[in-house]
Amino acid sequence: MSEALFDPEHWPVFRVPAADGPGAVVVYRNLPGDYGIDYLLTHPGRSYAQQIASWEGDLSGTGLTWLELVRIADNPATEADGAEDPEARLLLVLPLLNDLDVPEAAPARLSAALASAGAPQDTAPNTAEHLLTHLMRGSRHDPTWDSPLSGN
Repeated sequence: MSEALFDPEHWPVFRVPAADGPGAVVVYRNLPGDYGIDYLLTHPGRSYAQQIASWEGDLSGTGLTWLELVRIADNPATEADGAEDPEARLLLVLPLLNDLDVPEAAPARLSAALASAGAPQDTAPNTAEHLLTHLMRGSRHDPTWDSPLSGN
């Protein structure tokens, strides 16, 4: 898969159009020596896209809230070319998450999306938690873990 995504002869583009507002476009920019991923928002009625984030070793840009990601994932524009499966759509826009306060249902929703994409059922929940923690730039802590500082 990486050979296709990072082929300098091609620039893979994933379209995630939404029926009721802005959609997203993910562009793998494959310039020799200057690889990156650009995340664009498309707005109904506009002929241009707005870049909201890019990845060049680390994500930079404004990103989206969990609710904005879910709105895009759950509302495909069926008349436009692009991904229509809500789970696949959520995974495509997930790197745009910039929200420190995701709802309690977010890990379960992400776990279901991962399982739908082929992740093993037994590891999808932990993977979802890890991804959300990483994207929210927090540290992961299980309250059942003993602290090395407490002597337990």
